[in-house]
Amino acid sequence: MRADWLTEAPVKDRRVRRSRAALMAAAVDLVSARDSTAVAVSEIAEAADVSRQVLYQQFGDRDSLLLAAAQDLVRRELLGELPEDERAALLALAGHFAARRRFYRALLTGASAYAFTEALTSVFLPLNRRHLGHALGDRLGAPEIEDLATFLTGGAGAVVNAWVVDGPDPLDPDGFTDRLMRIRSVVTATITKEAGR
Repeated sequence: MRADWLTEAPVKDRRVRRSRAALMAAAVDLVSARDSTAVAVSEIAEAADVSRQVLYQQFGDRDSLLLAAAQDLVRRELLGELPEDERAALLALAGHFAARRRFYRALLTGASAYAFTEALTSVFLPLNRRHLGHALGDRLGAPEIEDLATFLTGGAGAVVNAWVVDGPDPLDPDGFTDRLMRIRSVVTATITKEAGR
């Protein structure tokens, strides 16, 4: 990020925020409509009513824009609204990915699939790290908690990715949530048993 962007006047900041939001929304809409990331930068810029230069200035390239749009969707539509109840939280997650399936499937099968998976991991890993730290911090050290959080985040991500890409049409968030709850139950029982609880 450019240092001069951080010090621009508030009016400019609002314009930057508006153009960023418009570009991300346009990217999500166009990729979802085509079920593909093969959308030209010029089309995204036109749909957002900004110049291509603005897109390049704010995101660098199309793939960076798509990753930012995906992270924005997850943070704005999912993480801010997750209920405390575990089943309800998993159902919200499944419902979000089902509702946005075309966009996420395009990212998961496109050229930026690895970067997208890494971006989602960066969103969910801290949540798992914190949860495991509270649950097992007296039994495992920080490196083991980090390894376990990474392992579980990656595994859960792979299950969600497979469901989004190859699951039946339409996706069944309730059925998928039930599957995740059964998996979680077995994993939790195994971890707590091995940790001596």
